[in-house]
Amino acid sequence: MADLGHLFCVLVSLLHSGSCNDQPKAQGEHKTLFVFGDSLFDPGNNQYLNDSVEGGALPWPYGETYFGHSTGRLSDGRLVPDFVAQFAKLPILPPYLQPITHRFTDGANFASAGGGVLVQTHPGTISLPMQLSYFKAVVKSLRQKLGDVAAKKLLMKAVYLFSIGGNDYFSFYTHYPNATQPYRRQYVGMVIGNLTSVLKEIYGLGGRKIAFQNAGPLGCLPAMKARDPQLGSECAEEPSALARLHNRALANALKKLENKLPGFKYSIFDYYSALGDRVQNPSKYGFKNGKAACCGSGAYKGQNCGGGRNGTEPYELCSNPSEYVWFDGGHTTERANRQLAELIWSGGPRFSGPYNVKQLFEHP
Repeated sequence: MADLGHLFCVLVSLLHSGSCNDQPKAQGEHKTLFVFGDSLFDPGNNQYLNDSVEGGALPWPYGETYFGHSTGRLSDGRLVPDFVAQFAKLPILPPYLQPITHRFTDGANFASAGGGVLVQTHPGTISLPMQLSYFKAVVKSLRQKLGDVAAKKLLMKAVYLFSIGGNDYFSFYTHYPNATQPYRRQYVGMVIGNLTSVLKEIYGLGGRKIAFQNAGPLGCLPAMKARDPQLGSECAEEPSALARLHNRALANALKKLENKLPGFKYSIFDYYSALGDRVQNPSKYGFKNGKAACCGSGAYKGQNCGGGRNGTEPYELCSNPSEYVWFDGGHTTERANRQLAELIWSGGPRFSGPYNVKQLFEHP
């Protein structure tokens, strides 16, 4: 006879877009994870945005590998923050906007597909300033539930994980494909300035441990390469050049904050290099294809996974997503996400520094 406890767990996990294996373990000190970001980290918040340009429920085959149904994640399964939560012995964090009773002592995930650092990037998604306002509501709730002293302790021990900025640069590149170097630097400076302001506010609310996944090789996305048939199998240079500018400025900004703010600690995961190497040398990491997507149509299967906006466009689906780096035109497979999450969690200084996320959690 089936274990009733396990059956109950299965029912609960379906409601929370998680898994029975995701329940917190008793051993060790309890950890708290707050997630901010874009589609790479969105666990389904955009499903609850009626007017979002990226809103609405995602169709099958999204979610096919792990959850067995679409959860709003732009992948065949789990995302990087899902794995990070599991490594930290936390349940997979549900979307902040999901109308359930949240356990904010575990943390929260505010990420939104299409969201940017700047409010004007993709209006209708959850920009970083709006994600900050949601976080402030969570802080208020924790203070009411735990009291000021215990809430402050939790917020100081928590890790704040970010993946944001890519959409700001896609938007800029789309509008100004031939922008001059000074103008590009000015735009990067504006993004980093706004990002720094948000980090200072989080610090003011008690946050001390910041972890960033930096901007990826934006010109290597199948959707980006599909826009320019002249590229062949090469990546588009200009979007990736913007990402490199951002990553240098981000590293400088975080170093300055560490020097200025007592107790401030940070981790930068070099997503640009880690993903770029998997795109260029897939077999080194156990993949068969690093250029095209598993799901989609057109060049590199760069668009219309799941049938496009209206669900009626034709598309192809590979038989085994784990053989691919890319699941759709802009998002990686669960297998790639797991490899990247392992580097964020416990990678050496070459990929995650000056701390990795595991070390951030362990730091007093």
